[in-house]
Amino acid sequence: MTDLVEPEAALRRRETIEEIKRLKYRYVRCIDCKLWDELSECFAEDAVTSYAGGQYSFVGRDNILAFLKEALPITMITMHQCFHPEIEITSETTAKGSWGFHDYLIELNENTSLRGYAYYEDEYVKVDGKWKIKATGYRRIFEETWNRAELPSLDLTENMFESLDGASA
Repeated sequence: MTDLVEPEAALRRRETIEEIKRLKYRYVRCIDCKLWDELSECFAEDAVTSYAGGQYSFVGRDNILAFLKEALPITMITMHQCFHPEIEITSETTAKGSWGFHDYLIELNENTSLRGYAYYEDEYVKVDGKWKIKATGYRRIFEETWNRAELPSLDLTENMFESLDGASA
């Protein structure tokens, strides 16, 4: 009988890891596409953040979303990519993970860009059968910025948010 239990436990563990990966991928997609209602479903109600080494720390899903909406308006085009997940299942309803991530931002109003690399450290909790982010934050490895006007051949040719506020590339 123990031969069957171990493969079943291993399968459940792999399924849990895949659910948590999808959660993190949905989190960055929702941030980049500014899908705030869908993003709210990624967080536990009492979630906490510690972005940029704690520079932007918030408690509670509503406070986190209010910050993200203000910090990332449609004039801030973003790209976040998470990879190299290291996920540890700590109980039936808790897990933690580390993710490398690369981000690229274009601030249309200032005509500047930012590129950086960091590691997210996350905690997850299973609520009503669904995995949620309980805590998330990152610390930068590097960050660089530049003035896009100083690159005469640089041209933003697509912007999915352009028709939403008339912002021009």
